[in-house]
Formats: sequence, structure tokens, C-alpha cells
Amino acid sequence: MDPAGTPELSAVLLAGGRGSRLGGVDKGGLEVEGRSLLERSLAALADAAEVVVVGDPVPTGRPVTFCRESPAYGGPVAALLTGVDRLARPPALLAVLAVDMPYVSAATVARLRSTAAGRDGARLVGPDGRAQLALVLDAARLAQVRPTRAAQDGMAMRRLLAPLDLAAVPAVGPEHRDVDTWADLAEP
Repeated sequence: MDPAGTPELSAVLLAGGRGSRLGGVDKGGLEVEGRSLLERSLAALADAAEVVVVGDPVPTGRPVTFCRESPAYGGPVAALLTGVDRLARPPALLAVLAVDMPYVSAATVARLRSTAAGRDGARLVGPDGRAQLALVLDAARLAQVRPTRAAQDGMAMRRLLAPLDLAAVPAVGPEHRDVDTWADLAEP
């Protein structure tokens, strides 16, 4: 528990994708409003006691642990679970965030964390009802549904999360937007 009596939060930041629709560019290094997507994501995870970034190491403004998913480019489930394995100690709550969501903030993560209480977790949902890669999960429940290492490669995140009781947290403003293309990056 943290000093406020809420379960301690750790985080896994998913930053190791291929960026294929961006010509292979490292998404974390792209800038929105003068800050890299990596630094924006780390700011959103400010309340996390520990952050593991699944991606190539680069300088950051806060201490983090870097690792690569196993197998390399095995998809978001492999990245998430590899990141969980690199945490120094098992957390009570786990924030999961994709680096390409520049408008997720610390307030977004706080809403997810608050809404997750009494459930297996909470996930951000866009106005179209689509679940986003911005979640807070009960780490023990995630461990219970964890697939074998062989099954993680290429597994869809929705399949991993299907057995969990996740509350939907409606996005506020552009929180649900991600950057998959150059047009997405240029969009205000």
C-alpha cells in the first residue's frame, strides 16, 4: 500500500513495436507538442513506483528499466508479460500503456486506477466503444490468466484480457487517440 492506503502501482510501457505504418520509425521518439511520446507516456505514469519500458533503451527523465519482449516483435501480450517479469517486485496494481497514446495523462491513469477498485481492472474506451491500450490491472488476476510463453507470441490482447472483469472508462477528449500513421501525428 502507498501512504494514501491505496495499492501500490507499477507500470509496463509498451514501446517496442515496429512502427511499420510510419516506415519503421521509433514511435517513442516522435514529438507531440514539443515532447516525445516516450516522455509524455512516462509523465502519465508519474504515480507508478516502478516503470518497465518494453523497447530499446534511450535516455529518459526518470529512472526506468528497459527490456525487449520475448520473442522480439511477439506483439503486445508478449511485451506486457515480458515487462511484468522485469519488475523488481510483484505489484498490487499494474498500469499498462502503449507509448503511442500522447493524450493519456496522469489524470487518465488516476481515473483508471480509481475505477479498477473492486474489479480485475479498468481500461480506457474510445467514443466508438473500442478498448485502448491504456489499462490498470489487478496484477494477481493477470497472473491467473497468463498463458504459456509459447502461447504469448502473436496473441491478441483482447484474448488475454477476455476472462477479466474490466470496467470501461470513457475517454475524455482525445485521450483515446493513438499515433499509428503520419496523419495521426499531424492531427491536432
